[in-house]
Amino acid sequence: MRPRDWTIRVRLTAMYGGMFFLAGVVLLAVTYLLVKQSLDARQAGFADPGAIDRIPDVIRARFDPVFLANLKTELQREQDDFKASTLDSLLTQGSIALGLVGVAAGGLGWLISGRVLRPVHRITETAARIASANSAGGGLHERIALAGPPDEITKLAGTFDSMLERLDRSFDGQRRFVANASHELRTPLAINRALIELAVTKEGASADTRQLGAALLTINARHERLIDGLLTLADSENAISERSSVDLAEVAARVVEHATEAAVQAGLALDTDLRAARTTGDPVLLERLVQNLVENAVRHNRPGGSVMVSTRGVHARAEVVVANTGPVVAAYELETIFQPFRRLAGDRNGSERGAGLGLSIVRAVARAHGGHADAAAGPDGGLIVTVTLPH
Repeated sequence: MRPRDWTIRVRLTAMYGGMFFLAGVVLLAVTYLLVKQSLDARQAGFADPGAIDRIPDVIRARFDPVFLANLKTELQREQDDFKASTLDSLLTQGSIALGLVGVAAGGLGWLISGRVLRPVHRITETAARIASANSAGGGLHERIALAGPPDEITKLAGTFDSMLERLDRSFDGQRRFVANASHELRTPLAINRALIELAVTKEGASADTRQLGAALLTINARHERLIDGLLTLADSENAISERSSVDLAEVAARVVEHATEAAVQAGLALDTDLRAARTTGDPVLLERLVQNLVENAVRHNRPGGSVMVSTRGVHARAEVVVANTGPVVAAYELETIFQPFRRLAGDRNGSERGAGLGLSIVRAVARAHGGHADAAAGPDGGLIVTVTLPH
């Protein structure tokens, strides 16, 4: 039992037990007053010592006055002793019974509080499983399906299930739309690329045609990257069904090897510090994660800058860190760069800008693998992006 659950259950037990105990105290007090009233009435109507004073003088003359006085005193004492012993016995036995009732009330309160909290725990556990799902919208297929009388808790669970059903349909529809639209757009883009390449390579094509064709191919390539990014983003937001052991150091080494030429052309120094960092997941998506980080660090850099790629295993976690020496990034922009189609203010110009999906894909892939991605501003500009994944 979690500490907070224990505290709530103790409070409910104290509340229920206190109610029963207070009811017992009130009952004992009322019983005490009724018994005392009954004894007082008995004392007034039966064997009243004052009745001796009302005996006729003719009869009382036959008895010794001392005897009558002693008899009156004895009767008074016997009645007082009987009354006191009766009330003391009532208080003693009533207190013992009240203690037993208090213990029974505490046990009953503990059982009642457990039964009351059981549906609340079920709702909380379901919500926690959905919130901790690795993929966006993951776990929304779960339902509480709480059975019982139509009370407030059951109505709350039913409302929660209805909300989950609507969210599940919304996420599924969004993913299907992105995937279907991306697939449908791939075909015309491929046809456009083929027609443009045919036109610019055709014998007798003018210089203007070739220049226009090159510009159109650049635009077409950007659109293809955008579609590919959308497909990858849609796939990475689904749960990972098949996992295998992956060393991020090997993945990073392969990505850096392919990115070296682009870094050299941009006049950047590409350094690495690759240590073993094993995790489990989809190798293709993990390679895309590292590739997006490195490409982003190369693209958004300054002339003569550098890129640092490092991997390591820390406390049963695997980390990949990519840092660059790009422009200064404001603190309020660090979180927005992970949103789709969001770019920094200084990255809105230039023909080589990205589609604004690189870091969105990074975070989506990290979450799908049970990890997270965070960004920090470099001390002299640039970004330091850290992705942490479980072993």
